[in-house]
Amino acid sequence: MYDCDVLVLGSGPGGQKAAIATAKLGKRAAVVERRDMIGGVCINTGTIPSKTLREAVLYLTGLSQREMYGQSYRVKEDITVTDLLSRARHVIGREVDVIRNQLSRNHVSILPGLGSFVDEHTVEVLDGTGQGTRVTAEKIVIATGTQPARPESVDFDGTTVIDSDGILELERVPQSMLIVGAGVIGIEYASMFAALGCKVTVVESRERMLEFCDIEVVEALKYHLRDLAVTFRFRETVAAVERHPRGAIAIMASGKRIPAEVVMYSAGRQGMTASLRLDRAGLTADKRGRVTVDEFFRTEVPHIYAVGDVIGFPALAATSMEQGRLAAHHACGEPVQELSTLQPIGIYTIPEISFIGRTEDELTEAKVPFEVGVSRYRELARGQIIGDSYGVLKLLVCCETRALLGVHVFGTGATELIHIGQAVMGCGGTVDYLVDAVFNYPTLAECYKVAALDAMNKIRQLEHMD
Repeated sequence: MYDCDVLVLGSGPGGQKAAIATAKLGKRAAVVERRDMIGGVCINTGTIPSKTLREAVLYLTGLSQREMYGQSYRVKEDITVTDLLSRARHVIGREVDVIRNQLSRNHVSILPGLGSFVDEHTVEVLDGTGQGTRVTAEKIVIATGTQPARPESVDFDGTTVIDSDGILELERVPQSMLIVGAGVIGIEYASMFAALGCKVTVVESRERMLEFCDIEVVEALKYHLRDLAVTFRFRETVAAVERHPRGAIAIMASGKRIPAEVVMYSAGRQGMTASLRLDRAGLTADKRGRVTVDEFFRTEVPHIYAVGDVIGFPALAATSMEQGRLAAHHACGEPVQELSTLQPIGIYTIPEISFIGRTEDELTEAKVPFEVGVSRYRELARGQIIGDSYGVLKLLVCCETRALLGVHVFGTGATELIHIGQAVMGCGGTVDYLVDAVFNYPTLAECYKVAALDAMNKIRQLEHMD
């Protein structure tokens, strides 16, 4: 007999949902997690703190109200790190309580400590005092998540040179910041600190940022960030960072020298598998610490599963939750479908970006004929009410079947609005549904009807010309 049916390593979104799904199926589930990390990186240092920080920035700076009340409008003149983090700590505490309660009422055991494999069915849990407990399980789910990747050549000190986790440890809002890496995390923090009045410089070795997003949306975001005094240095790499009493100087490979009070590296994420002793279970990880899985999230050892950021793209909390649920069902012998490829992507920059489906570039490359329907927030009463004159929603519609091929939103509430398009696409609906649908007035959701009519008018014009 095993101690439990499914043992989950990590209590982040993927691990939490895997454990609860196991319990709901009447199986014995347990979660291994460090005492101070219930909820995983998502709750404690990643998604929840950064999104709460963003909300605090938007509120305290009054940024979204300046269109109506003037560029000098602010809710609080001197915004401190305490102002920003007090809200984050409150939310983190509440979320940890929610997760503990969910695990408890589903009779999921929490084993406090750090787990590592003894063999393919046994995990040793060290509780931090040197005491170890061995737990056996029929099935094991690895959901240990990731941590910021730290280049070996960089001397991180936690104050002047930091990674994204170090944001939560800042003693004050810096006057200037250099961000290395224009990925999702780097650009999210760039927009937040720029909104606070910090002079931000973003250095990126590639030619553009957020390459997986619609190019028009990315260009619109760049315009708004430049309006907040963000400077972009594309096709540049940081060769060295010199620390000084008042900050640091980043030396580019091109010879440029850029001063900044704080240098933040956003160089991707590293899977937290180094301490798992994967080899004892017959497993391996790549150089980024990621574990390879099949369509049912099984590793190369069939009774060991892996979900969440530790398996790589898309590394989103929402996706990880579903991966955890599906892995648990498969592990418990329940019939499961493969994870849908139709998933929304949300980027919490200021303003927000969200999309689902394919981009114009992808459709053009695949030689799929499509038409574009566009709606702008400034054309809607709700856009005027909330003071958002820059938001835009774009529908990509198949000219032949009128099916929605992609939805791209930029502006206030983008990550909420996207789910209307997701529902229509997921149910196989066409643009005709959006043309005929009645939306509440005044709402941002009206964007869908305006964009659908725009697309249909263009398609009809083509048909008449034929």
